[in-house]
Amino acid sequence: MEPNTLLDSVLDEAGVSHAGLAAHVNEAGRARGMKLRYEHTAVARWLKGQRPRGQVPDLICEVLGERLHRALTLDDIGLGTPGSARGPATSLSGFVERATALWRSDEQQRPHVVEAPAVTGTPAVIPVWEWENPPEDSDVSRRGLTRVSMTDIETLRAARAHYEQMYRKAGGVATRTRVVGFLNSEAAPLLRGAYADDTGRQLHRATGGLVAIAGICAYDSNTHGLAQRYFHQALRLAKASGDRGLGAYVIALLVNQSLFMKEYRQAVAFAESALRAAGSQITPALAADLYAMQAKAYARLGDGAGALSCIRRAETAADRIRPGQEPDETGYVQPGLVNVQVAEALLSLGDLGGAREHATAAVGTPAHDRGRVHRLAMLTHIELRQGEADRAGATAVEMTERARGMESQRLRDRLRAVREHLAASGSAATAEAAELIDGALRVPL
Repeated sequence: MEPNTLLDSVLDEAGVSHAGLAAHVNEAGRARGMKLRYEHTAVARWLKGQRPRGQVPDLICEVLGERLHRALTLDDIGLGTPGSARGPATSLSGFVERATALWRSDEQQRPHVVEAPAVTGTPAVIPVWEWENPPEDSDVSRRGLTRVSMTDIETLRAARAHYEQMYRKAGGVATRTRVVGFLNSEAAPLLRGAYADDTGRQLHRATGGLVAIAGICAYDSNTHGLAQRYFHQALRLAKASGDRGLGAYVIALLVNQSLFMKEYRQAVAFAESALRAAGSQITPALAADLYAMQAKAYARLGDGAGALSCIRRAETAADRIRPGQEPDETGYVQPGLVNVQVAEALLSLGDLGGAREHATAAVGTPAHDRGRVHRLAMLTHIELRQGEADRAGATAVEMTERARGMESQRLRDRLRAVREHLAASGSAATAEAAELIDGALRVPL
């Protein structure tokens, strides 16, 4: 179920508690001859995405509409026709209202939003399918009170770069509240402002980049349902912008999440969709990353031929990367990234020698601290697999020192995994590194 952020937003605007809404709905029902006995727990279920039966949605509109002194429709409270609240089937303005309602609920740490699980199966695939296929947005212009300028759009672009750097240095836990606060205070009013089609496309692109960062931070905070919803929003904004390259970048984020969730076939399919639909708009850096992640997925599925084919394509694309010719979003594809992805794929295939070669090359290439932690973790694992406990211990010590100060659930998971591998080696040479990791993990987020 999708959390009903629109109902949450209207409830807050009306100043009505969960228990208060239940009581008012019961009272409105009695006026129509209905015997209703709703309590606050029912409202909590509605906010989590459950649709109330019968005439109750209309009663909710009536109750909240009277409180706000305006007429409310079922769409206004997120209870419109099931299946109509997604993608191009909904007007772009309707999408904006749903998107901004989610940002607001996230900033307020609403449990039904923050703790919502990730969707799987068809609901996970539909946003990607809708991004790839018609209809397109023929006109994204909007009438509003405030005219959006290019200065506003440049502010959004600068904010995206700022929060991306903050994420790399401090982690997603610390960065998420800041980027979501910025979306609420700065991006939301602009999306509701006045702009022509051309300006609107640039606005949706700039906002899509920011929303993607919010999704990355949510993923790094271990809130995967929320991260997935941000990625789906970013994909819809990319479609409105008309920038296929941005959409392919967002799908790369979904591919990475699919790998983490062990949805390997989905990862392969999503990557293929991005490569196919973006066409000439896909850059060498993004193509390299997508092929490398496909290789990891194929390797996990036991398809060695598929993995090796994607590795070759990833390496070919990586050779075509030219600094200064990539968009800001693909800056994460730094030298050595493909190497560490390939190392992981080869490790899954049992090629320890090839994995060691690529992991060593990745570690030997300059990278920001976050990327370096992941590279050192991979090299530690391979060194342990090859029986080199002394080397693995030294590598793990450097990894732990690099991770200090970062508030990231993903990095903590990586440290725990390395800790388990070190402990399993049964070597005195790894004891110091394991103790150092224990100390790092005791620091609360």
